[in-house]
Amino acid sequence: MSIVITAIILALIAMLANGEYFLGSSMLSRPLVTCTLAGLVMGDVTQGIIIGATLELAFVGSFSIGASIPPEIISGSVLGTAFAIGAGKSTAVALTLGIPIASLVLIVKNLCFLFILPYFVHKADKYASEGNGKGVDRMNIFGGFFSINLPIGLVVGFSYLFGSEAIKSLLEVIPEFVINGLGIATGLLPAFGFAMLMKIMIKKTNATFFILGFAVAVYMKVPVTGVAVFGACMALILTGYSSFTGKKFTTSDNQEVNNQSGKALVGQEINYEDEEF
Repeated sequence: MSIVITAIILALIAMLANGEYFLGSSMLSRPLVTCTLAGLVMGDVTQGIIIGATLELAFVGSFSIGASIPPEIISGSVLGTAFAIGAGKSTAVALTLGIPIASLVLIVKNLCFLFILPYFVHKADKYASEGNGKGVDRMNIFGGFFSINLPIGLVVGFSYLFGSEAIKSLLEVIPEFVINGLGIATGLLPAFGFAMLMKIMIKKTNATFFILGFAVAVYMKVPVTGVAVFGACMALILTGYSSFTGKKFTTSDNQEVNNQSGKALVGQEINYEDEEF
């Protein structure tokens, strides 16, 4: 496959992954999907899945919160995977390339948000004031395509087209001990990704469960799947009975709510001895 065709297909993958901006939210933007597709294009789908799983762990806590926008992981995943597989390098190299690329493309993404998207937003406001629902729908689709899909696709396509040989030459001169160091850093990044996710989730009421999961995994040598099953069973024991019986559960503000009617209940309790499994 020629480099031009490869660049075009990689650009289309990036555009597909960004499709949620006008087609609705999906998981197509996650590294596990984009890296797998990039690996398929580059002729090594197995390595693509491995790179995708590693990047997924590194970006697991990467979410947009308010004005804080994480790196553009789609372009970083696609290009990092393509450059690493094309140069015959390891997952560590893909991760090392992917994160800086994602941070640089974020600048392009922000510029598109600032200078392209507002036009479509104002047009949508105008159509909304006129009661033109179809016009609003068109602006939603066109705004997502011209402000996100097309620019990111062009960035990915031209970056691979003109940067592939340069990246290969750069990777060839990197000493072996640096590559080994990158492999060690790759093992640390998933922990960093989980730390970012825990920063969002953890609080006093659930910190005990995180400690319990850590203890089960480290000291009892239970694999991750086993910990997940154990955690799911514990969640059902603590909260899940009401899902099957239509009885009450307790919200975070200690308000008891009927699971079927949605109305608050007062003075009633679940007798767990009578619950059926």
